[in-house]
Amino acid sequence: MEWQKYNGESIRGSLLDNVEKTILHEQESGNQLKVFIGTDSQVKRNIVEFATAIVFIREYKGGFMFVRKEKTHLKLSIKERMLSEVQKSIEVAYLLCPLLDLYNVELEVHADINTNPSFKSNTALHEAMGYIIGMGFAFRAKPDSFASTTCANRIVQ
Repeated sequence: MEWQKYNGESIRGSLLDNVEKTILHEQESGNQLKVFIGTDSQVKRNIVEFATAIVFIREYKGGFMFVRKEKTHLKLSIKERMLSEVQKSIEVAYLLCPLLDLYNVELEVHADINTNPSFKSNTALHEAMGYIIGMGFAFRAKPDSFASTTCANRIVQ
């Protein structure tokens, strides 16, 4: 469950220390950062693989991300899996929130949940939205949740 850069390079030391160094480096370089956190999952042979992404976007200058993969052998319904994804994202957001507030960095939590009721993941939309907003975070779902639907998705593919 260690954090890595997208290129697979391990992140040494604590996540908080690395995020703080990243923020300071980017601010010293004159970049305005926003942070987006999202988790996606895939079921493969009764194993649920989760990937969480912390996406750093430099205003008008691209971005980069830290990622973490986890596996579980629990059998989860689609709703349980969607809410587990949200919980993993919330845990990371909660950890980083004081640091991001200190450096005035905006944060959004993204959920890989479809807003269209014809999709199975939609069964968890209201609970996920309530959980994220109730914790005080900005919330995005599909199609606007790129941190989970694109970034984290690339890690579990």
